[in-house]
Amino acid sequence: MTRLLPLLLGSLLLSLPACTTTMKAPPLKTVPHVDLQRYSGDWYVFANIPYSLEKGKVGSLDRYVMRPDGRMDNIFLFRRGHLDAPLEQWKGVAWVHNKETNAEWRVQFIWPLRVPYLVIDLDPDYQWSVVGYPNRKLAWVLSRQPTLDEATYQGILKRMAAQGYDTAKLAKVPQRAK
Repeated sequence: MTRLLPLLLGSLLLSLPACTTTMKAPPLKTVPHVDLQRYSGDWYVFANIPYSLEKGKVGSLDRYVMRPDGRMDNIFLFRRGHLDAPLEQWKGVAWVHNKETNAEWRVQFIWPLRVPYLVIDLDPDYQWSVVGYPNRKLAWVLSRQPTLDEATYQGILKRMAAQGYDTAKLAKVPQRAK
């Protein structure tokens, strides 16, 4: 339970900003459609806006596996501090919230806390993806490979900025080359 306490507290803290009212930015725009079968699989966390639960995590990867009930297993794999540290994982579940686009999900690692998962940018070949959070304080740039070419990354940053993100807050996550 002591290992789950930071996750529980962090999830609670992430949900609180959605309850407060500040300057209202327009809602994030998700992509028109996500093919869940193509989206399934492994995604390296190339960059993110760090927050308490992911600080110090390296070599991180999100794995999405379709389940017979229509939900997805969401497995977060990571190492603490350095790439030679033991591999750890957190297991969660994700499900589609907007079935018209499949681009808006909910993710739950600890009941009853559910957090939004918004696919706001996606490569046509499903080689990279950008996941946003409604208040723009969190974001993840995901890639099928541990690296992403700089021109692609700069294009992603430009589109994120157009959606109101402060892209200077993004940090690249150290990954082990394949």
